[in-house]
Amino acid sequence: MPAKTEVWQGTLALMVLRTLETLGPLHGYGIARRIEQTSGDLLSLNDGTLYPALVKLEQEGAIASEWGVSENNRRAKFYRLTRAGRRQIEKDTREWERATAIVARFLAPAGGNP
Repeated sequence: MPAKTEVWQGTLALMVLRTLETLGPLHGYGIARRIEQTSGDLLSLNDGTLYPALVKLEQEGAIASEWGVSENNRRAKFYRLTRAGRRQIEKDTREWERATAIVARFLAPAGGNP
């Protein structure tokens, strides 16, 4: 099995927002596990990376939170996507697609498609 890698800089917010868009409100642990599962367990996400990102997204208005009870009957903060968060997904997705297309040009074999 390949070694896990850290989440690439600038991609975590989009991963969190897409996770909440797909699954609805989730607590931090659930978001982290879902991102790891979606990556095929190739990405490693620790609390020191995730929770500052959640705070930043909440301060930006992309997500909102409220306290609830987890499936393990524990008190947990649940995050949900806001309307601003949906707009951010669209914007970030376009930017990410553009960036990957540019990098793909550099990785293409010499003499390949531009």
